[in-house]
Amino acid sequence: MISDPLKNELSGSSIPSNDAEAIDQLGTHYKSLRDEISKSIVGQELVVEQLLIALFARGHALLMGVPGLAKTLLVSTVAECLDLSFNRIQFTPDLMPSDITGTDIIQEDQSGKRNFEFVRGPVFANLLLADEINRAPAKTQSAMLEAMQEERVTALGNSYELDKPFFVLATQNPIEQEGTYPLPEAQLDRFMFLIEVGYPSEDEERRIARETTGATHTAINKVLGRDDIIAYQELVRRLPVPDHIYDYAVELVRATRPSLESSPDWIKEYVAWGAGPRAVQYLVLGAKARAALKGSYMVSFEDLEAVAEAVLSHRVITKFTAESIGMTPKKVVARLIEELQAAH
Repeated sequence: MISDPLKNELSGSSIPSNDAEAIDQLGTHYKSLRDEISKSIVGQELVVEQLLIALFARGHALLMGVPGLAKTLLVSTVAECLDLSFNRIQFTPDLMPSDITGTDIIQEDQSGKRNFEFVRGPVFANLLLADEINRAPAKTQSAMLEAMQEERVTALGNSYELDKPFFVLATQNPIEQEGTYPLPEAQLDRFMFLIEVGYPSEDEERRIARETTGATHTAINKVLGRDDIIAYQELVRRLPVPDHIYDYAVELVRATRPSLESSPDWIKEYVAWGAGPRAVQYLVLGAKARAALKGSYMVSFEDLEAVAEAVLSHRVITKFTAESIGMTPKKVVARLIEELQAAH
């Protein structure tokens, strides 16, 4: 059992004051969320799990997949399940930073005096869908990513805090390069997870054909509100982590860095850049969130390894020699975990 009980300082939150009971209730809410999402989304169980882990770990997620795999529908369905404000930004090459953050306009009051008034942009929402984020130029991407990192917007020297919780889900098309501006590695690092959305199975595709082409539409019910989500995010952060899990997370991340003597020889051959310290933080937070959602009161190796690919695959930069033999960052992470498991 977790030692420190939850101090419920949020008047609108309905989670129990005891952390163990709160984790049990979180597990129930997690199942309800998945049930509601499945009304619109067929299959994609791992994608849904990773997305909800990022939400409760207070991290942002980048969904990568070819067109037509319901990435946008998934995000909008999650928004329907949560009693949060939701906005969508369709990124295009002509999108300006002020189109995201907002801008100051001159307003005239009753006395005829003119003053600047800040008009908030769509970034002021609890849940923000950044659709096809690689369609906008670097300056606009930076405005979005600065808000993600700082959770505030600055205009004409004034700072405006974003509403909490603040959760960004961005989508990106990996196959179309014309008219796109790929996110630099430093900006990709601000996303907790890179979630790869793959093709459905044959049975799932058959269900899609049956269930999404009819006249009926199943209503999505609200499961959680703002205060409950914030309280659960705090609960996740208090989940105990054994020292050997911290050690394993650090060992795994450091093994991705070819500049270290302790790294495997094949890493030095195939990897140009490894993951930074933020990867360690997200590994631990992701493992905490997964454990809590699964109803566990302590983080295990299984929890950490389950989130490792989503945390590390966009933080490991491979060389051309690796690409030429099909050694992707995803395979690098899988091989490292396999070797570390054998060593332990």
